[in-house]
Amino acid sequence: MKQDLGLYDYWPYENRPKIRWPGGAKLAFWVAPNIEYYELDPPQNPFRTAWSQPIPAIPGYSIRDYGNRVGHVRQMQLLNKYGIRGSVSLSTALCDHHPEIIKQCRDLDWEFFSHGIYNTRYTYGMTEDQEHEMIRDSIESIFKHTNQKCAGYLAPALSHSELTLDLFAEAGTELFGNDAGIYTCDLFHDDQPTPIHLRSKKRFVSIPYSLEMNDTIAYVSNKIEPRRYGQILKDNFDQLYKEGDNSGTVMCIPTHNYQISCPHRMKSYEEALEYITGHSDVWVTTGREIAEYYLEHYYDDAVKDIAGKQECKS
Repeated sequence: MKQDLGLYDYWPYENRPKIRWPGGAKLAFWVAPNIEYYELDPPQNPFRTAWSQPIPAIPGYSIRDYGNRVGHVRQMQLLNKYGIRGSVSLSTALCDHHPEIIKQCRDLDWEFFSHGIYNTRYTYGMTEDQEHEMIRDSIESIFKHTNQKCAGYLAPALSHSELTLDLFAEAGTELFGNDAGIYTCDLFHDDQPTPIHLRSKKRFVSIPYSLEMNDTIAYVSNKIEPRRYGQILKDNFDQLYKEGDNSGTVMCIPTHNYQISCPHRMKSYEEALEYITGHSDVWVTTGREIAEYYLEHYYDDAVKDIAGKQECKS
């Protein structure tokens, strides 16, 4: 059995080439609303069940429908208030089921990146060809409905294969060259962007997408109350902002409109957004912009530094 997928090298946090974001910013801040579509009775997958309740799973399905009916508008208005353009982790079936949501996001110049087609259909058990087709279909759907060349990927329900990142990068290249398929959110190993090894040798990066700051992890897994979650967001920012004095860091808040946008959770979320965006030396941006800036300005230096440290180890 493999002990390591070989996607990235061990690269100590200290003494890396210094990153400084546009305008001299210490920290790049982005919000990734997961706008998803869940099927009431999805195809069965032998590796994972979509619902913990028997079919029809009315409670789980309907709260997610609440997110698309009510929660999306509530969060969209809040992010717009603070000048934050969302980077949408999109279940691309939503383009057909709720095109009005896509239009609302487009009107605000939000980014769309792929989160698969349905969040109830997993990568587990797919052949390489099946996974490639699923990823390619999602990229094509984003372009068809938004005219954006999909830059990023988060596997549906965080379900991966050993080839997921290779297949996403390759599908992006097939469709749009180097303008698509350039970053992943599926690795949670760092607080800065890092170069990723692919079989195609394409220039490709991981950008930080935090499970710890993810509202579903906070509210469902860790049972954290809204006020505490808001403070956690501020504490996370404070640490990354302090470290950004030495070398630029990245903070992401991954959200779900059926979680963060429930009425009793909005106040603490807004207070955190107001606090973070109130710092003048924070780059409020999108996933694509972080990846593109890093690829242009820091990727080559990072690759050289990693290679040098690997030589010293050997």
